[in-house]
Amino acid sequence: MAPTVIDTKTTRFGSEAVLQRLIEIARASALAEMASGMAHELNQPLGAIATFAQAGERMLNRPDPMVAPALEVFRRISHEALGAGDGIKRIRRLFKQGLPNRTLCQMPDVIEELRPVLDGLALRGNGVVSIHAPQPLPDILIDRTQIQHVLYALTDNAVEASGTRAPSPCIQVDVSADRYSVETGISDAGDGVPADVQSHLFRPFFTTKAHGTGLGLASSRAIIESHEGTIGFENLPSGGSRFWFRLPRAPG
Repeated sequence: MAPTVIDTKTTRFGSEAVLQRLIEIARASALAEMASGMAHELNQPLGAIATFAQAGERMLNRPDPMVAPALEVFRRISHEALGAGDGIKRIRRLFKQGLPNRTLCQMPDVIEELRPVLDGLALRGNGVVSIHAPQPLPDILIDRTQIQHVLYALTDNAVEASGTRAPSPCIQVDVSADRYSVETGISDAGDGVPADVQSHLFRPFFTTKAHGTGLGLASSRAIIESHEGTIGFENLPSGGSRFWFRLPRAPG
């Protein structure tokens, strides 16, 4: 009997595809639960606000306006609005993470640790990841996992953007530093960011993807800003775009 040959390359890629689908399902489920919770917390007070507002309008839109009852209606509107605000705060507490676990890191090491995942993302689009991160660079004080989440989100977007233009795209990751910060860029081989969506890119729930959540760039911005950093993008003269984030050098 001929020995069984296992194609480890295919098996690995298949496992990565399954993992990606599971991540997407988990993300969609979490969003559905969040939306359900928000709807539950907001529908009742918003309905009451609408009812009270209509009643107040009728009370004041009379030949002899009912001022005193209308004032009470307005107090009820204020009470319901504050209740809706408390409901939003309760939802935010459910999803709020603890304090960042920040340690001194070298950005090239942070990227290299994530390299297998980034390679898997690129292979999904029949592409490769090229990393240019000279060492040593200034230390940065970061929550390693959070910054890797940003790298993952930006690379995922780059792979999807590149698929519209290049059959075998190269996603380029570059790291550089100046006297104030360490900058990381992720460049794609796509069509660039259209002018009509540029001002909305980092807004929560805004997406140009058919099945996107609109949270990748928004969460990335929140993470970078919580690290006292900045994030942005630029369209490249040769085509495609480069998303970048800058993190301050560690003191000392």
